[in-house]
Amino acid sequence: MIQVNLLSVCLRLVIALFTQGFFQPDEYFQALEPAHKVVFGYGHLTWEWLSPQPVRGVLYPAINIPVYWVLKVSGLDRIYPATVVAGPRLIHGLLAALTDIWACKLTREVLDEAYVRPAYFLSLTSFFHAMSLSRSLSNSLETSLTTIALTHFPWSVKEPLSLARLRRCIFFAALACAIRPTNGIIWMFMFSVLLLRLRSHPKTLIIFARDAVMIGAIVLTLSFVLDTLFYERPTMTVLNFLRVNASPVSSFYGSSPWYYYLLQAIPILCVTSLPFVLHGSFLAVKKNEVKLKLLAGCVAWTIGIYSLLGHKEWRFLHPLLPMLHVLGARSLLELYNYSAQDAHSRRSSYRIKQSAGLPLRTRDLLLLLLPVPAGIYIVFFHGTGQIEVMSYLRSLPVNGSTTIGFLMPCHSTPWQAYLHRSDLAQPGKMWALGCEPPLMIRDKASYRDQTDLFFESPIEYMMSHFPSQVDPSFPPSPFPSSVPDTSFVSILGEIESHDSSWDMGWRHEWPKYIVMFGALLQDPGMLSVLQEKGYREIWKGGREWDGDERRKGGVRVWEYGIL
Repeated sequence: MIQVNLLSVCLRLVIALFTQGFFQPDEYFQALEPAHKVVFGYGHLTWEWLSPQPVRGVLYPAINIPVYWVLKVSGLDRIYPATVVAGPRLIHGLLAALTDIWACKLTREVLDEAYVRPAYFLSLTSFFHAMSLSRSLSNSLETSLTTIALTHFPWSVKEPLSLARLRRCIFFAALACAIRPTNGIIWMFMFSVLLLRLRSHPKTLIIFARDAVMIGAIVLTLSFVLDTLFYERPTMTVLNFLRVNASPVSSFYGSSPWYYYLLQAIPILCVTSLPFVLHGSFLAVKKNEVKLKLLAGCVAWTIGIYSLLGHKEWRFLHPLLPMLHVLGARSLLELYNYSAQDAHSRRSSYRIKQSAGLPLRTRDLLLLLLPVPAGIYIVFFHGTGQIEVMSYLRSLPVNGSTTIGFLMPCHSTPWQAYLHRSDLAQPGKMWALGCEPPLMIRDKASYRDQTDLFFESPIEYMMSHFPSQVDPSFPPSPFPSSVPDTSFVSILGEIESHDSSWDMGWRHEWPKYIVMFGALLQDPGMLSVLQEKGYREIWKGGREWDGDERRKGGVRVWEYGIL
């Protein structure tokens, strides 16, 4: 067990510390930026934090506050600014290791010791774990907490119910729901099954209900207190989160058909382990394995409920992945044992050997290892320019004339949690295009955010929202993007009632440095406009084929006045 723990910790820490690529904006803007703002006094808050009814709780970002505080008090953030990036990565690497460790324990609970090594192998070599688990995404911690809670769930109907274990299950489940309220979908199923089992034991049923209410109330109160302190007014973000995610606003960031999770997300999560997951689910039903059927039922229920929601992402199903690995382990050992018995029945001298010390057939091992190179690429080589550019910008000279503008799709790079430049914290000194959703308006289909308006006609936007000449003193931009507060909602309502353009009158000053993707330079006339204004390219990073059409061409930095 010590070797398992050590290997998991080392692997997840290495991935966390040396991840070079960009995956999801939430990794920075919903976790690191709020914590950075709490400790250092500056950081970018998105609409989820600034809207009249905020939907993000501070419980998850608060995990980063202690390490930021230590760096600030010790002065290491000033001496070695890169520690501001590395510190939280250490924390999330350690939290990620919990998933591997507790996946082994979950396998032991649902199956038995013989299946632990195949399940552990699936967890360590998982493509999606490599891409997402060690990042500062709430879904990653949700995955670890869900796995721990499931391990403490009373799986056996024959053994006496341990109330202490059950309370630990409820506690970790409540924490997972506080981090991501939609995690409650999993526990609606699991606790409903438990209630049915306890219907013939009314005393135990009452104790369970009492403990669930008490522990849930404690965690909810903790969340409420932290949010109230952060927002400086009574705030219940859990309810706001559920309300917004059930509204059309969530579909603003993309809507997918009902079969998205079945045909895209599950194959991406499982990759080459998918055949074994399906076979393991089949075995659970065919052989009437009660624990494994319950696990498979939870997976099916969760996918079904999530499929009813409009906005879908792969990572929303991440908490199911350890369960899928348990199902896959059931299949892998069954196939291995079948091959061994088949060889014995034919009285062959051929003996089925364990592959790499694992009870796996060699062909199964090779199939499971196929996605590993893709995992290495996605961690170390994909989308690197969006991270590298922040290190470059951090190294720029500190002076009063430094201003930076990001002409990119919104949230394409990290922000102050990776830059850590207090001299650029003044409003308008460093800005990016916004993408606030259509809050409190009826005609959401016609809505266009700032990013949409810019990329519909970049040259026209620059001619109408920037001054005709560059001011070499580089003053801050007066209104580079919208602040999604109460006034923002009111302005949206006025625009809708007058059926006018969604342009909110943003005003920019030409910055000293412009950051963009190379794809923008392919827009007709853009290269000439920048050169005529006096800008020249000084840095390029990333790979030109990475990203969607707006994000191709690598990341570029142009500076004014370079000859």
